[in-house]
Amino acid sequence: MIKEIREKYNAAFSQEAYQAILAEINQQLKEPLGFRVAETPVFIDQKFKEKLVAAGDDLVTTILRKDFKELTERSIPQEWRTAHENERPHFLTFDFAVCRDENQELVPRLIELQGFPSLYGFQPELAKLFQKHFPLIESFTPYFEQHDEQAYFDLLRRTIIGHHQPHEVILLDINAKEQKTVIDFFITARHLGLEIVSLEELKQVGSQIFYTKDGVNHQVKKIYNRLIFDEVGNKEEAFRNVPDLLTTDQIEWVGHPNWFYRISKYTMPFLESEFVPLTTFLSEVITFPENLSDFVLKPLFSFAGQGVIIDVTRDDLAAIKDPENWVLQKKVAYEPVIQAPDGLVKCEIRLMYVWPDGDEKPTLAINLARLSRGKMIGVRYNSDFDWVGGTVCLF
Repeated sequence: MIKEIREKYNAAFSQEAYQAILAEINQQLKEPLGFRVAETPVFIDQKFKEKLVAAGDDLVTTILRKDFKELTERSIPQEWRTAHENERPHFLTFDFAVCRDENQELVPRLIELQGFPSLYGFQPELAKLFQKHFPLIESFTPYFEQHDEQAYFDLLRRTIIGHHQPHEVILLDINAKEQKTVIDFFITARHLGLEIVSLEELKQVGSQIFYTKDGVNHQVKKIYNRLIFDEVGNKEEAFRNVPDLLTTDQIEWVGHPNWFYRISKYTMPFLESEFVPLTTFLSEVITFPENLSDFVLKPLFSFAGQGVIIDVTRDDLAAIKDPENWVLQKKVAYEPVIQAPDGLVKCEIRLMYVWPDGDEKPTLAINLARLSRGKMIGVRYNSDFDWVGGTVCLF
C-alpha cells in the first residue's frame, strides 16, 4: 500500500529469492511447511497504521470494561471451563479486512478476534527473512512498540516465562510436533528455552503434572497454551493421564483456556467502534433483513473459518436449531489493494497483542497478514494460487 516501495519490490522480486526464504524456513522442519507463505510482505503507510492502532484501541477498551467477564460468561462451554482463571487475557489477536469506506479511503474492518496466541515466534522470523533476501526493505519493521527483535522477545519472555525457569514451562498442543504451525513452536522454543510437549505426553502424579525428557521427569509449573479444546475430541480419553489438568492449582496458564471463548465471535455484538461491522446474536434478531446477501452467518464456536455461511439464504436461517450459538454479521467487502504481477490481491491484517502480568494494559507487539484471491481469506482456501497466503506487514 506504499506505491513506491511496492513498485521497487515487485521489480526486484525473483523466484530464486522467494524459494530461498522457503528453504530457510523448511530446513528447521522434518516436513515442508504446512501452510503457504505469500511472495511478498504488506507495506503499510503511517496513515493506515494509525487507523489500525485506533481500531485495536477501540476493542481493547471493551475488553477493559469492569463487566466484561459478566458479559461473556455464557461463552464458555461448561465441559471446557477451566479453574483458576486469571483476570486478563495474556494474548489478544484482532483480524481486520482492508476495505474502502464511502470516501474511498482505505480502512480496517474487524472480521474476528481471539483471546488466544498466534504465530508470535514465526512472524519476526518471516519479516527477517524477507528483509535478508530483499535488502531494499531492510529499514522497515514488523513491530509496533518494540525497537528490535531482542526487545520483542524480551516482552514475549516476560509474558510466557515470567518468574519461572524455562524448563518449568511447556508449550502444549495435541500432537504438538505434527501441527501445521509447528514452525512457530520451534522458533518460540529456540528463543525462550521452553519445551514443546503434546497433551498425550503429560502425566499426573498425585496432584502434580509432569513431562519426561531424556528419561528425567520435570514438573510442569506453567503452560503456554496452544491447545484448542474443540479439537480434543473425547475428553475422557484425551485427559486420562492428567485427569485434573483443568482443575489443578499446581500450574499457571499463560493464555488461560477460558479466554479463548470469552474473546471470540461471541464478543463482537458488544463492541462499539466505527471499525466493527454490525453483528447480532441470531437469537436476538427479531426480523431478518431483506438484503440477506449483505450478511454472513457465523457459528460462535468454530475455528479458522469453519462453518461460516457467506451467501446466506432464508433456508439457512430456518435450518439453525441453536440460534443463540450463531451471529449474523454485516458482510465486509475486502478491497483488493496488494499489487501482484498479474493484478490486485485482497488482504487481512491481524494485530497481535501480549499482556504480561503486572502491566495495566496489553501491548500491541507484532502482526500477521494474509493475502487472498478467493472468497475466504484463510491460507487453506488459497493453496492453488500464487501471491497469496500468510505474510507480515512492514512499516
